[in-house]
Amino acid sequence: MSLNPTARDVLVIVALSVAVLSLLVALWSHIRVTKIRRRMILLQGRDGTESFVDVVSEEIRAVQVLRQDVVGLHLTVDQARADVAAALRHVGVVRYDAFNDMGGRMSFSAAMLDDAGNGMVITSIHGRTESRTYLKSVNATKGENLSPEEVEVVADAARGLPGSRGR
Repeated sequence: MSLNPTARDVLVIVALSVAVLSLLVALWSHIRVTKIRRRMILLQGRDGTESFVDVVSEEIRAVQVLRQDVVGLHLTVDQARADVAAALRHVGVVRYDAFNDMGGRMSFSAAMLDDAGNGMVITSIHGRTESRTYLKSVNATKGENLSPEEVEVVADAARGLPGSRGR
């Protein structure tokens, strides 16, 4: 079977076209595989032995642990806020002369209140021959049988004005 030159030329051109097309497809496939390999390298773990899924799973576990830590910290901060609110941290002090015949403002009243206005007033009355100390409770900035000095010092503490104030 002998082909005429025209048919042979057509067959060579078709075969050459198929070969060039195959070469282009192979080149395109090689480029795609190279891109995929580069992406896979990016998806590998830190040292190349772990898979991307392993690394992501480890990070998810780490984030879950951090979330639990944050919840614990919120509870700790809430407890600290409650402790601070209950602390006797609003203080007022007034010094005065309890008796007309003595000077030097040796007597004093001190109020210590928490954020709710609960606490105590300590009063020390200094006289010539003796000194007496009294402790009175305060609830919501109110107390029973408070002297004028004690009322003043509770008002100072309730305003959050710490320190001494003379009379």
